[in-house]
Amino acid sequence: MKYLFLDKLIQNFSEILNDNEEYNVIIEVGNELDKKTFTAHSVILRYRSSYFNKELKNTVPDINNIIKTITIQNISAEVFEIILKYIYYGNIDTENIDTKIIYKLMIAANELKLEELSIKLESHLIEFETSWLKTNFFLVYNSVFINNEFKNLKKFCDNIIVKNPKLIFESNEFTSLHESALVYIYYGNIDTENIDTKIIYKLMIAANELKLEELSIKLESHLIEFETSWLKTNFFLVYNSVFINNEFKNLKKFCDNIIVKNPKLIFESNEFTSLHESALVSILERDDLQMIESEIWDYLIKWGTAQNLTLPEKLEEWSAENFTTLKTILQQCLPLIRYFHISNVDVMDKIKPYKKIFDKQLWDDLKQHLIIPDRPVISIILPPRVFIAQELPPFITLAPEPLPRINFQEKTTRVNEPFSTIINEEHAAIISSWIDYKPTSYSLTNNPYEFQLILRGSKDGFAPGTFWDISHGHGNTIVICKVKETGEIIGGFNPLAWNKTIKGWMKTNKSFIFSFRDGSSQNPIFSRVKDENNAIFFHCHKNKVGPRFGKAEFMLKSRQFDFTKDCLNQCKKSRFYEKSPRVNIGTFSIIDYEVLQVVRKILVNYYFTICIIHSFINILSIYFISHLLI
Repeated sequence: MKYLFLDKLIQNFSEILNDNEEYNVIIEVGNELDKKTFTAHSVILRYRSSYFNKELKNTVPDINNIIKTITIQNISAEVFEIILKYIYYGNIDTENIDTKIIYKLMIAANELKLEELSIKLESHLIEFETSWLKTNFFLVYNSVFINNEFKNLKKFCDNIIVKNPKLIFESNEFTSLHESALVYIYYGNIDTENIDTKIIYKLMIAANELKLEELSIKLESHLIEFETSWLKTNFFLVYNSVFINNEFKNLKKFCDNIIVKNPKLIFESNEFTSLHESALVSILERDDLQMIESEIWDYLIKWGTAQNLTLPEKLEEWSAENFTTLKTILQQCLPLIRYFHISNVDVMDKIKPYKKIFDKQLWDDLKQHLIIPDRPVISIILPPRVFIAQELPPFITLAPEPLPRINFQEKTTRVNEPFSTIINEEHAAIISSWIDYKPTSYSLTNNPYEFQLILRGSKDGFAPGTFWDISHGHGNTIVICKVKETGEIIGGFNPLAWNKTIKGWMKTNKSFIFSFRDGSSQNPIFSRVKDENNAIFFHCHKNKVGPRFGKAEFMLKSRQFDFTKDCLNQCKKSRFYEKSPRVNIGTFSIIDYEVLQVVRKILVNYYFTICIIHSFINILSIYFISHLLI
């Protein structure tokens, strides 16, 4: 049996508090007109309040190294005396305290990090002092935002404002309302459709600065979902603000996805040289930045020299001090350039003139690499940037990179292997003609493309996540499936690269969907995209939804992690494409599906010619570089 003797314990702590001999802390409370001194014991204060624990650690004791003095000016002596008794006794009797004092106690408890007391008093006010809260509504609502706490009290006030906003707007104290409270009310009561997009953007920035996280996140999502056009038009402003404020992670992802595809939106902007350094570093860090490395170097030099207007315009006039200045400016950016993947010509023409800003080891390694590329170097070699396959425009020539060796034995053994178990060469010729906008189909002998298997459900699995994992980074692809009930073949062409890291609508005017009834190549249904802004959708739930063309005009989907299981694949009524690829609109099950990449065929004679030229250029470059670098 456990016995509690709390009454005696409380009495003893009361005696300790009133003991004027054993104390070691003096607390001066209030302003000059209402100042009062209290004595206390550090061991109790430290373990009862994190605020006092921190203050005592940072307070220097008196000359005798015994007494520490703490000053608290923004809490009245009357309120602090109640709090000090709470710290020692562990209780407060609200029935004998005026409601306004209870309110002040709640504010003070919050400031002194007495979370248990603060939450209890907040609940007491909401539950038992509703009338007082309404009478003093402006005072209460303003304090919620000044302290940025009291979430339950904020909800209580929000519910009142929704029903009677004039409590705030018609108050005599309205003009003294805390700015963050005004911003929050403004957003909560006005539809964003009636606000100019630039104002919404500014509201998002203000909400972030005022720590209104809920409002800031909501406005950020609104801009990404509904104001894409404005964000692209004002791209530089938006991208720069992301780094200046060091927030808005979703907006940063949105901008990064655009930069990857079109980095010149930043680099060719008239405001490029005013780009925040952290933003430039973030761009240079990306392995998938779609730019030639020597061009990236040109823009880096442009940005760096613009940061110091005293640098001479002509490089011939630069002193050693000028190069040191540029090196200091670019110290965060220089390690991010992929020097060992810049062509020999560009190293000589673009890099060498600035060799004085490099460490000696890096420049020596770079020279060695140009002459003897296979010999190891001491400097760190960053990987080359990964180029994402872009759209496949009509009649484009796809050159090989890099140049692999041709194994004729391997070619011979694979001749009879089908590239697909769903479509044949005749289907492929028809699809190729659609890609090239041909009015008539290619024949089996003049089809300029070959279809390379990326994924097959029966071999790699039917889970939606598997589609995204394997197809990630592959562009110019055909997705095809065979319907279980009818045997028809349904498919779609995506000229863009599949990307498992992003979500939302992908823009292109070259995608299309199609079907072959009963698997026959006769009388196919062909449908081009008619709304390029809603061509292909990368779903956020990639464990459930695979490829989706338009508004599910062709989509593979499963909640059981298998496209063949729950019959959720579908072709909806046409909205963003010319027509549906199926006569029977609705859901269906599949037997198998494949992802095939469309690649332009390369003639062997052409291939050998390129190899010979490539070797000859290497020999010449080694000869000239060995002389020029001296």
